[in-house]
Amino acid sequence: MDVALGHGTRLEPVTDWIAREGRLEPELQRFVVKLMDRTVAAGIPVWRFYLGLQLLHPQLQAMGIVWRRDQAVQVQEIPRRQGIQYTSAYIGSPVQEIRERGGEVRYRLDALTEQHHITLHEIKADGGTDYFGLELRTSRGRLSPIITFSTDRPEGFSDVDLADLRRLVDHIGAVVEMQVTRLVAGTVIQTYLGRETGRRILEGLVKRGDGDRINAVLWFSDLRDFTGLNERLPADELLDMLNMYFEAIGVALKKHGGEILKFIGDGVMAICPVEDAMVLPDATSGAVDAAREALSAIEEINAGRVEAGRDAIRFGVGLHVGLVTFGNVGTEERLDFTVIGPAVNRCARLETMTKVLKEPVLASADFNRVCPRPMRSLGRHRLRGVPDPVEIFTTT
Repeated sequence: MDVALGHGTRLEPVTDWIAREGRLEPELQRFVVKLMDRTVAAGIPVWRFYLGLQLLHPQLQAMGIVWRRDQAVQVQEIPRRQGIQYTSAYIGSPVQEIRERGGEVRYRLDALTEQHHITLHEIKADGGTDYFGLELRTSRGRLSPIITFSTDRPEGFSDVDLADLRRLVDHIGAVVEMQVTRLVAGTVIQTYLGRETGRRILEGLVKRGDGDRINAVLWFSDLRDFTGLNERLPADELLDMLNMYFEAIGVALKKHGGEILKFIGDGVMAICPVEDAMVLPDATSGAVDAAREALSAIEEINAGRVEAGRDAIRFGVGLHVGLVTFGNVGTEERLDFTVIGPAVNRCARLETMTKVLKEPVLASADFNRVCPRPMRSLGRHRLRGVPDPVEIFTTT
């Protein structure tokens, strides 16, 4: 990149700031606000700025970041769900035109017809007079971001304005690519590892043996008769059942502060780290509420499945609280971020006992001691691998 492009022009203060400080800005939205403030101060009449980012995300196709000079909250994120490329929001839009044909687009908004895309009409209705868009060239190829500028100046953008905007896009390419890479990496890590685990890894816990001793509320759940289901059901139907089950549990846990740490076949291991003992009543109550809501959600799903002649989804949940080691294990080249310790073993054994005691949710005495939700004792029972009998409680 030739950083001299902006020198000797009104753009020079902006490009100097990008080279000096722009790359240090940790948040893309804040970078956009600072960038646009400096661009307007330099005399370039930008009224609206849009940055369209292609993502690697299980639910989102893209993310739009919009800045408006005349709004109290100047920047906002607009999520674009998977499949948006097949909708009228994208088909025929200037963004599609840039992405699929390349080059630039320019529309004088005072000359629109009914054939022009709704996006252009909406920008005009908000006060825009001129629209200019182009691709921000990065190493991502067809996944490169799209940038558009609009002005509310009656005469629109001048040729000098457009030349400066092209230079500006050239200068911000490296910064935006760095931010997008960080965003995509964070999304991928959180999707596959979870929010808390992803945060710890991004903060540097990446070596084998790295980890912390933490107090946590623990959850272990498991499908009933999964071996039999594997034998009876076609693969696509089994996957569909698993995803229904995982979704019900994941939604309930997320709502109440828990996080799925890993899927173990048909099992779910989840945690809620508790840094302060004062939080334990809320965390344990949340786990109980999550279990109840997951069971309720599955009951609704089962009503339709049974009516359609399909197997009902049944599962058990074990709940415990205790100290665990939260960190990396594995080989030097292939690691797994997990929790280990006696507390994890007891939680898994409690789930196993749901089959014996015919109760869908079981909790330990340690869990019951700090949980304000009323529970019923089922007496003392032996857990495999635990030397002495333990008292077990049910939440139902």
